[in-house]
Amino acid sequence: MPETIQTVDWDRYRNVIKNTPTLRTKGKVSQVIGLTVEIRGVRAALGELCQVFNNGSVLPPLEVVGFRDDTVLAMPLGDLRGIYPGCLVAPTGKSFSVAVGEGLLGCVLDGLGRPLRGEAPPAAELRPVDGVPLNPLQRRRIEKVLPTGIKAIDALLTCGEGQRVGIFSGSGVGKSTLLGMIARNSGADVNVIALVGERGREVGDFLERDLGEAGLSRSVVVAATSDQPALVRIKGALVAVTVAEYFRDRGLKVLLMMDSITRLAMAQREVGLAIGEPPASKGYTPSVFALLPRLLERAGGVRGGSITGFYTVLVEGDDFNEPIADAVRGILDGHIVLSRALAARNHFPAIDVLESISRLMPDLAPAEQREQAGRVRELMAAYREAEDLINIGAYVDGSDPRIDESRRRIHSINSFLRQDTGETVLYEETLTKLKELVN
Repeated sequence: MPETIQTVDWDRYRNVIKNTPTLRTKGKVSQVIGLTVEIRGVRAALGELCQVFNNGSVLPPLEVVGFRDDTVLAMPLGDLRGIYPGCLVAPTGKSFSVAVGEGLLGCVLDGLGRPLRGEAPPAAELRPVDGVPLNPLQRRRIEKVLPTGIKAIDALLTCGEGQRVGIFSGSGVGKSTLLGMIARNSGADVNVIALVGERGREVGDFLERDLGEAGLSRSVVVAATSDQPALVRIKGALVAVTVAEYFRDRGLKVLLMMDSITRLAMAQREVGLAIGEPPASKGYTPSVFALLPRLLERAGGVRGGSITGFYTVLVEGDDFNEPIADAVRGILDGHIVLSRALAARNHFPAIDVLESISRLMPDLAPAEQREQAGRVRELMAAYREAEDLINIGAYVDGSDPRIDESRRRIHSINSFLRQDTGETVLYEETLTKLKELVN
């Protein structure tokens, strides 16, 4: 009788060996300056997490952000209290990862991906947050319109699935309100919203007033408030993008909204200056301008799913040519400018159509819509050209037929561009109203 050959499950043993903790050298904290922790006697890679021990208790982890001679520079993913000179530090051999899964829908997370209310939902998988941008040849062309439910955007600044758009404005002009309107009314399957560097009060206001229960039910919100360490604010943005990539890979249309890119850049500047980077443009370090394209290029469309990005940019002193605004505008596929002058006239959303552009609208909108949108822009430009003369009564009727027509129609145009925060307008309805406005 032949002997039975028993097969060995080698994969099982490989996994056991792989997951068995090995001996690692431990270093010691030598100095803390600001939020930078200097560690000696340890070898760790850039981006690696390190565990800190205080008399047996475990403190929040540190992330390696740089090196100086034989010293490892790290910053905390939490509070620094409890660290003292000589604290033992052990590298974990891992980078920061976040648990993702469909159970995240309706959840509000902190900057490290932990739930801010309730228990953590079951996770489908762990993903490192330091992902890489899409291969240019893996991106599919943007050919489908993504309705936002905002008349001014859908009619005159049409956006597509996988497009990346910046919302530029000063403080208090309505960025968060506009994001909430888009989140409630858009044609996306899932919203992922990152609130980076916001005031703690504004998080609750955004959830209840701007987003609402209906919007939250199909959204994942990541809130890294201004009181959190700079590294946690940066991780909040990366966590949001990683969550959006998970839903995109499942074939869904994802709308990623980030408020704001400027505060993310400020957090990265804080990290860069702490580890000795030289300030470049207006105090921003070179790592800021390296982070922006690496983060923004992770949005886009692949076969099956897409990430459409709306990123707010808080311009300092209403200067739309400051370094961050200028860098972001050069990366994105369009920009929407919110005007303080329009907001002062109670014109909301305060979108300055003439200063805004969607680079993909010529490829997305039908010829008839492009012609109608161009006609509206021409009338608005003609009126703005003569607005000062009209306001002081110096313009004489009949001097310019273009200006005469713009004067007759400017009120109906402004009425079309206004929209109440609770008003929902379907894309087809917007196109019908645009046609009526022009004809």
